[in-house]
Amino acid sequence: MARKRASKPTTTEDTTTTTTTITKEEILTNNKETKHPQETNNDQPIAPPKKGFIFKLSLLLIAPYFYLLFFHYQIQHDLIKSILINAGLSIVGFFLTVKMIPVASKYVLRRNLFGYDINKKGTPQGTVKVPESLGIVVAVVFMVLTIVFQFFTFAPDSNWLVEYNAALASICFMTLLGFIDDVLDVPWRVKLVLPSIAALPLLMAYAGHTTIIIPKPLIPYVGLKVLDLGFIYKIYMWFLAIFCTNCINIHAGLNGLEVGQTVVIASAILIHNVMQIGASSDPEYQQAHAFSVYLVQPLLATSMALLSYNWYPSSVFVGDTYTYFAGMTMAVVGILGHFSETLLIFFLAQVLNFLLSVPQLFGFRHCPRHRLPRFDPQTGLLTGTDDGTLVNFYLRMFGRKSENSLCVHLLLVQVIYL
Repeated sequence: MARKRASKPTTTEDTTTTTTTITKEEILTNNKETKHPQETNNDQPIAPPKKGFIFKLSLLLIAPYFYLLFFHYQIQHDLIKSILINAGLSIVGFFLTVKMIPVASKYVLRRNLFGYDINKKGTPQGTVKVPESLGIVVAVVFMVLTIVFQFFTFAPDSNWLVEYNAALASICFMTLLGFIDDVLDVPWRVKLVLPSIAALPLLMAYAGHTTIIIPKPLIPYVGLKVLDLGFIYKIYMWFLAIFCTNCINIHAGLNGLEVGQTVVIASAILIHNVMQIGASSDPEYQQAHAFSVYLVQPLLATSMALLSYNWYPSSVFVGDTYTYFAGMTMAVVGILGHFSETLLIFFLAQVLNFLLSVPQLFGFRHCPRHRLPRFDPQTGLLTGTDDGTLVNFYLRMFGRKSENSLCVHLLLVQVIYL
């Protein structure tokens, strides 16, 4: 999405002294007409949330999770209780985010943080100022929910509390860097480096295993069933955090795609976690996956609220703040939930998009500012370009599509292989 930053309106004052008498009523009238003229244009309300769509999507994605949690597996009462408390807080976070986004939209517009939708250029919708960086609302609500949740679950001397707070520190750090990116618009190569800094609290606090299970066909050649990688495993986790944070950011460009892919992956992570909890009798293993649930449920709920505004036609843009925040949250969940290898399976579409993007990201081919398909205002269809993204690749393979249809297709592909 293109972003336009307008300069602050300037005012000039007449310093010439006059002796004209002006009544108090005239002064008040003039003040009302001239004070903050930019607010008149920027305070237009955004479109209401698409509640019906979100309700149907929630039933589709969350129903399997709750079926497994309550009916398919026999899960300990204490874990069920903690998960339900977390779910209750997440529902509160959903409604809070829905209420806060319109309010925050007015403030970001006043600070000239807005963009124009390039995929609607040449139409009336392409001239509308769309508030930018609304991912900050999701991140703030998420942080409040997860901090409050500690009061209900973790004892002050809990070993998990250290890793939990380290996870929140990394997520908060990445959110800050994402918002800085939205404001300063840093170059692509700098964006690749930012997550490596934010991941440091997570890696320093990690106390889990550093082993991998060798696939059975390779055991005769390796001579081991389990291989301890030691410090190399932490390097792998470091790269995983960098990848997850950036891959959401580069698989973008359509209304609802950034948040939509996060919602799909988060739903898959929830189902995976409850299956692992139900299939295991090891309390430590169960707690690791419950730890993951405690972070993913608030992420999913707040992202659903954002999606209600960001789905086609989008009335807000999420900004790099959201993509960095969501990517780091899922990286944290996979690492501290001890399923970082499985996490990459959920990111297969993002892996493919990254591989297609490598020549442009690393300077082997020209990389334009916006690697978006071409929009035809006459037909309303998008045509794929030669840029190395999954969006353009899909259009080249299957022909022109509308923006909404293309986004739905890409998300369905991700759902099917999961």
